Amino acid sequence: QVQLVESGGGLVQPGGSLRLSCAASGFTFSTYVMRWDRQVPGKERELVATITRGGTTNYADSVKGRFTISRDNAKNTVYLQMNSLKPEDTAVYYCNTNLPFPRGRLWGQGTQVTVSS
Repeated sequence: QVQLVESGGGLVQPGGSLRLSCAASGFTFSTYVMRWDRQVPGKERELVATITRGGTTNYADSVKGRFTISRDNAKNTVYLQMNSLKPEDTAVYYCNTNLPFPRGRLWGQGTQVTVSS
């Protein structure tokens, strides 16, 4: 079955760092654009970062310079390195990709990141 499983979330202090991982299975991972989104309760889910099959990256302005998305195609895994974390980064972070019809966008279960002193 197609699946994305996130890990690495947790509680960190402002200014701290965390690395999220997303393990993919059931599809040809290396050919797909991968994406990280995040969501705060009561707010819309928002794009954080994307990475293409060739390694081209894009970031939301709010995280540019602090977060780095990367992928290891041999391990079918995408990462999100988060540095200089701020309380406003607190959210559930979701790994996702857009699979062909009829499956559509595939989401992981999410991992909680809490930035608090």
